[in-house]
Amino acid sequence: MVKIRLRRLGAKKRPSYRLVVADSRSPRDGAFISIIGHYNPLTDPETIVINEEEALNWLKHGAQPTVTAARLLSKKGIMEKFKTIKEKT
Repeated sequence: MVKIRLRRLGAKKRPSYRLVVADSRSPRDGAFISIIGHYNPLTDPETIVINEEEALNWLKHGAQPTVTAARLLSKKGIMEKFKTIKEKT
């Protein structure tokens, strides 16, 4: 199964994350298929940058977001767009 999840970057106690598409069997910081965005929780307000087109494409192809990834996608309005697209078909 393909998942949309966070991959940790950054120094000790200074996390930064990439939003990646990866096989669910690969480790958190292991192999991934594609980078679709990044997230920095330490800035005020937190920085969230997501390529909306790629994210919607992966969701249409069956990628399952983790709880945290789904929260970030919802903040950017991508999950709502995906739900409307899904209802139309």
